[in-house]
Amino acid sequence: MGRDLKELSSLMDQFVSEKGWYSDKSQRPQTAKNIAISLVLEANEVLEQFQWKEEIKDQDALALELADVALYLLQLARISKVDLEQAILDKLSINHQRRWDQSTVK
Repeated sequence: MGRDLKELSSLMDQFVSEKGWYSDKSQRPQTAKNIAISLVLEANEVLEQFQWKEEIKDQDALALELADVALYLLQLARISKVDLEQAILDKLSINHQRRWDQSTVK
């Protein structure tokens, strides 16, 4: 059964709450800066799956790294009060209006 972004975000929030990471004394403060850093670090781990090779060798490892990226993205949106679903829809609308791969006319 598929889950939507709001449900996944809620599950992430529940996990963070259970770990106590929203506490002022947490060693993993849930600030936008900290989560953005973690998001980029996890995205780099996705890149490691392709280092020195052109094909995906370990689909399960890639899936786990992509999940880490998605979870940090959901958490960053949540603590930054961004409606990620709406932001994605807005960005898709903008992208539909863009001109892609057009050479410059002189």
